[in-house]
Amino acid sequence: MSQINSTSQPLKPRDFADPRIPDRDVCVLRYLLDRWAGAQPDKTHLVFEDGECWSFAETRRRTIAKAVGLQKLGVRQGDHVAVWLPNGRDAILAFYAINYLGAVFVPFNTAYRGNLLAHVLTNSGARLIIAHPDLVGRLHEVERGELETLVVTGAQGAGLPDIDLAVAHFGDLDGDESDLAPLERPIDPWDIQSIIYTSGTTGPSKGVLSSYLHMYSNAGPETWTMVGADDRYLCVAPIFHIGGMGPPFVMLARGASVAVVEQFTTDRFWEIARTTGCTVVFLLGVMATFLMKRPPLPEDRDHKVRLAFMVPLTDDAPAFTARFGIDVYTIFNMTEISSPIVSEANPTKRGTCGRVRPGVEVRLVDERDCEVPVGAIGEMLVRTDRPWAMNSGYNRNPEATAKAWANGWFHTGDAFRRDADGYYYFVDRVKDAIRRRGENISSFEVEVEVCAHPHVREAAAIAVPSEYSEDEVMVIVAPVPGATIDPAELATFLIKRMPYFMVPRYIRLMDELPKTPSAKIMKAELRRDGVTADTWDRESAGMRIRRETLTS
Repeated sequence: MSQINSTSQPLKPRDFADPRIPDRDVCVLRYLLDRWAGAQPDKTHLVFEDGECWSFAETRRRTIAKAVGLQKLGVRQGDHVAVWLPNGRDAILAFYAINYLGAVFVPFNTAYRGNLLAHVLTNSGARLIIAHPDLVGRLHEVERGELETLVVTGAQGAGLPDIDLAVAHFGDLDGDESDLAPLERPIDPWDIQSIIYTSGTTGPSKGVLSSYLHMYSNAGPETWTMVGADDRYLCVAPIFHIGGMGPPFVMLARGASVAVVEQFTTDRFWEIARTTGCTVVFLLGVMATFLMKRPPLPEDRDHKVRLAFMVPLTDDAPAFTARFGIDVYTIFNMTEISSPIVSEANPTKRGTCGRVRPGVEVRLVDERDCEVPVGAIGEMLVRTDRPWAMNSGYNRNPEATAKAWANGWFHTGDAFRRDADGYYYFVDRVKDAIRRRGENISSFEVEVEVCAHPHVREAAAIAVPSEYSEDEVMVIVAPVPGATIDPAELATFLIKRMPYFMVPRYIRLMDELPKTPSAKIMKAELRRDGVTADTWDRESAGMRIRRETLTS
């Protein structure tokens, strides 16, 4: 086999004694790419939707060419570089080239505009942004912080609006490895690899500082033991989310491959999985629901996929396994942590997220950070055995960092319960819990039951004021394409499935629920709207539910 070490900077021998810290060529992108391009140069690493494949050697060659081009534009080790692109070749090359220089990859959601765009531009501290030409016009609308240089993808002749930034073209970023300037120092496992912005459902988006060790620990070989070097991961999540930028890194750490697809599409999902030869997929619960609600087809098992991560685990997961012939796993994760809860294959406990994986400690606590008993609901707190295996705080936001890391544990803001067997169950975001007539209600559990109706595509459960006290339950629902929802029929469906106190009083129909740029339902907006004129009221319709009584 050939031996590759970047000519610009030989890999420094291990100089840290802690056995929990892996070698640089196990967890740092630059050295991983060098290592695999030397050990297995012809093995496929990247696959694209049109069938083009790049080997490890080809990926490294293209990465270094772009890295040289970025250096010529002034990018140096430690710089924050913004990337505003959809999934595809340019996005993955930008990601790898930035990290190859030891700079920090800062992807922006392609839906950003206005105040939110101005916020992340300013917070990021980026002086250079790589952007799709269709997005450039939005930069005119906002304050741009420290931004100086715009690198545009696409054809060079494409017209761009006038903008007071230095402009370069991504296609022109090129150079030989011999032109690559040396690193100022070796890239360390604890160096910041990326800044990923949260959805902003509770306030301005926060930039999560992630080290290389955080990314490695999140879903590396020690965490996702069920994924190996011969697997190929189908990445349908956008690269500006942890679910989209994590998989390439995960598979790079294994010397494995990843298929980069622009977005999830229900109708073509299995076709794409088949043509790209993927063996591992990640599905949000709603994606799995969309796939299950399609009519059964003869080609449902015509693919190589052997396992799916389904988050959250849906009630019809066993049916999903039976129909598509795939083992199902589930996890709990968020951008700031590193997959602390992972299930076994095809978990049988309804609604579980799994159990605590090795190397992680988890506590469920009350509002004073005191542990709650088994079976009680508490906020999940997390910490890891390995240093730097979770987030390094929030970029330029020390107050949020201190609050999240109070008492030495990361506070997730998510309410869970744990059973006697050590399985964890997501209950709700702490801020989304509903209290109705003395009962605590999980909006998540309400939504699961509502989405079980065959005509419901998505749902949001919120609390609205009651004329008596505490809250009433309201659900806002959107239909499956081509279907209609009758609120009275939906209520009847739910009465048979839910405790009386959980059955929504109010049902509002919408074609599409409002979303954040990261595709999370904007419950704050729905709460602001409250009970609208077009909301159906179960009690006004005469469908009152009496409290059940038990008789001996």
